[in-house]
Amino acid sequence: MCPDCGHSFSAEDVERVAETDVGFTDAFGTPLVDGDTITLIKELKVRGTSSVLKVGTKVKNIRLSEGDHEISCKIKDMGAMMLKCEFVKKG
Repeated sequence: MCPDCGHSFSAEDVERVAETDVGFTDAFGTPLVDGDTITLIKELKVRGTSSVLKVGTKVKNIRLSEGDHEISCKIKDMGAMMLKCEFVKKG
């Protein structure tokens, strides 16, 4: 049951939504899960420094979380970073 409008969902509706709910996706719509390896598709300036993350930088073992920046990871020589899914591709 929806707490906002009071609409009641059937068990079939709940199963269908669970099957189609992808969660986190990269810039091309590929689903992402914890532990994936991703590649940057855009050059990103690191806020507060003069450093830049270059296109093609690979990041291993990501963690996903809700919020403005969905990907938590460690980038070699840069340390811990938070990235948005729209700037990465899986692989």
